[in-house]
Amino acid sequence: MSHVLTSSSAAKARRLNPRLVKIHRSYTVEEIAYLFGKHKNTVRAWIKAGLPTCDGKRPTLILGAALRAFLEAKRAKHKKPCGAGEIYCVRCREPRKPAAQMAKYRPLTEAFGNLIGICPVCDCMMYRRTSLAKITLIKGEIEVTFAKALEHIVKSTRPSVNSDFNQGVQIHEIAQR
Repeated sequence: MSHVLTSSSAAKARRLNPRLVKIHRSYTVEEIAYLFGKHKNTVRAWIKAGLPTCDGKRPTLILGAALRAFLEAKRAKHKKPCGAGEIYCVRCREPRKPAAQMAKYRPLTEAFGNLIGICPVCDCMMYRRTSLAKITLIKGEIEVTFAKALEHIVKSTRPSVNSDFNQGVQIHEIAQR
């Protein structure tokens, strides 16, 4: 059987990309499996789960528009956007309010930064990227502390505490004796 589709990057992708489907084309189960790098039985399970087919005859044909709509609905069903006062926990796969209703804002640039909290369920760190302008909308009832931005080393008036500058001077003085 020769495959009309070529899909090298789609087979490696973890998430299904509905935009790979051509909506004006009909697909067989084998072609869909090849397109997404899945097994034929996975596509048959999608049909049992509600993916509409053209008719009940063999080979089973699926319209591209129906396949794309099915995959987009499947993706939308699993999305869980964060509301006000919530940060997404990657381990729990849920948006949650941070423990003790507290979070820290750590700036990355002058306009953007991360809201950092601790998950009350699994005690892992949770991060949410936000802009400083929208922090009041996103924080909800969370008490947010703002970390002082680290000073750039060039603008610093004194060297870093971790520098070996003083140790190097002492070694140089010992060597001069």
